[in-house]
Amino acid sequence: MTRLRLVPYRDLKRVLLAKGLQWVRCEGSHNVFRHESGRTVVVPDHGSEVIVRPLLRKILRDLNLSTKEYHRTLDKK
Repeated sequence: MTRLRLVPYRDLKRVLLAKGLQWVRCEGSHNVFRHESGRTVVVPDHGSEVIVRPLLRKILRDLNLSTKEYHRTLDKK
């Protein structure tokens, strides 16, 4: 099993945008992204702090995104 790479909000935002999600709104420090199929994902923005592993796993599960696909998307720049 591949170890999940922790990233700050700005890097995770690039993954979300690459997977077809669009930024909808920001409420406080929480950003809401929506896919055209209707899926919604909420991601906290705490500056340069990394998103904790349990929350990152939940976000990937909500996106139906595997760990390998997540790492592949992160490596594309």
